[in-house]
Amino acid sequence: MERQPEERRLAVFDLDGTLADVRHRLRLLDPPKPDWNGFFRAASADPPLAEGLALALRWAETCDLGYVTGRPERCRRATERWLRARGLPSAPLWMRPDRDRRPARVLKPALLAAAARTREIAVVVDDDRQVCDAYRARRFPVVHATWATASATLADAQEETGRT
Repeated sequence: MERQPEERRLAVFDLDGTLADVRHRLRLLDPPKPDWNGFFRAASADPPLAEGLALALRWAETCDLGYVTGRPERCRRATERWLRARGLPSAPLWMRPDRDRRPARVLKPALLAAAARTREIAVVVDDDRQVCDAYRARRFPVVHATWATASATLADAQEETGRT
């Protein structure tokens, strides 16, 4: 499919650690037995990250928004409700297939590359440094979201266990 010249470019935002504050549910991933179902169920209670929401709304003035996340597809409805409740525009939402365990640095650029075949990507915003590096390697313009406290637990979930 060819890009349509009249379409606005896409500004694509990550969720966890960029728009959503996941700190309240990280305890659910503690060893010895992480509670992945509980971790994802608790996402609906994530407080918004003000800096991320403000940046997304600024980009929405000149671009269409899109969202890319390592959350599994089974979380789609709850994730869409969370976005609407925060006043973010309805937009494409690219999610991890339920049984996909690729690291976020592999999964997310692949999801975005598929979108880029039909839409021009103006910017992609993510908190994970490895994901940002992978986006840059594919020549996407990147903003590294540094407004949330970095978490080794979340980094492990994204990069080692391929769960978010």
